[in-house]
Amino acid sequence: MKFVDEASIRVFAGKGGNGCLSFRREKYIAKGGPDGGDGGDGGSVILEADESLNTMVDYRFVRVHRAQNGESGRGRNCTGPSGEDLILRVPVGTTVLDEDSAEVLGDLSEAGQQLIVARGGFHGLGNTRFKSSTNRAPRQVTAGTEGEERSLKLELKVLADVGLLGLPNAGKSTFIRAVSAATPKVADYPFTTLVPNLGVVKVDSHRSFVIADIPGLIEGASEGAGLGIRFLKHLTRNRILLHIVDMAPFDGVEPAAAALSIVRELERFSPTLAARERWLVLNKIDMLDAQQLAERRAALVEALDWHGPVYEISAISGTGTQRISQDMMLALEKIKAQEAESPELAEAEREQQNKMQQEARDRIEALREQYRQEARQQAEETSDDDDEDDDDYDVEVEYAP
Repeated sequence: MKFVDEASIRVFAGKGGNGCLSFRREKYIAKGGPDGGDGGDGGSVILEADESLNTMVDYRFVRVHRAQNGESGRGRNCTGPSGEDLILRVPVGTTVLDEDSAEVLGDLSEAGQQLIVARGGFHGLGNTRFKSSTNRAPRQVTAGTEGEERSLKLELKVLADVGLLGLPNAGKSTFIRAVSAATPKVADYPFTTLVPNLGVVKVDSHRSFVIADIPGLIEGASEGAGLGIRFLKHLTRNRILLHIVDMAPFDGVEPAAAALSIVRELERFSPTLAARERWLVLNKIDMLDAQQLAERRAALVEALDWHGPVYEISAISGTGTQRISQDMMLALEKIKAQEAESPELAEAEREQQNKMQQEARDRIEALREQYRQEARQQAEETSDDDDEDDDDYDVEVEYAP
């Protein structure tokens, strides 16, 4: 199934049913009085997080969704049936935005969580509602109100505790295969990973966390090069980022230069995301001798001015992967315990995630606008060239007298 992490849809809530104008008419009962019932409420449009979904491909093909209208009231004080709510199922981790105002309407981060995005119209009142001692035969009724309609943008950001960051072919997919049961494609060429992959790392009984692997970044990714910038937004939900560095690259690029390029792209994309807690993971150490590894590690730490954790692993053989998995589990448990004790920390974390996601939206939208301008400029230049070509081949005809 194709991985789609964004979709734009239009939703229409149901209209409320009209009130009924009716009077009781039965044999031997004269002037029975008003008996018009109310209409039914219109159905609402509700989004529900479903853990069995992992893509929004369905919403790429069906973009308009309508809830059911409420029915009009009937005589004998019968109320019209209400319209059924329309429940649209989306993957867990979906952020819902109003496309017109750019307002974030909600974040569906738990399975079964629901969000009303368009409320159904209110029912109209039948003439029974207007009877009184001075108005014995009312002819007033009200119409049902229109339901809300909205243009929505759905953004999926995979839910994971740890995210992998690095150049193509750094060994991210091999690492996730080594520490979890996930089986992403692994090959000896760049951009093997085309979509995010998730793996569950089981450290002990009832102790596990989720790790996410996104396509690798390249130089110029923040300007739209490669695949990485499209998926960087998925890292905004991660609590820890693992920066995996290839210590024995096949192209001969120094690990320090490669690591610096990733840091620069991250800072251009989202300064808040760049300031997120990161661990440095030196991969493919089995391809170097002790002296080479020590020299390259020292150069890398100095170039990055690194003061955080540093791990040396070989993902393909599993060397060092168990230790880093244990340390990540302990760090995540510590973070969750602190937030459970202090609601202020949990709220600050939510605000930081919202800030990272907004920076990501702004950056991606700026790139899209740049692409649109370039496309318009190219179309204009092509049109001008066509005009010049036509002039070159124009023939002036003179008629002899």
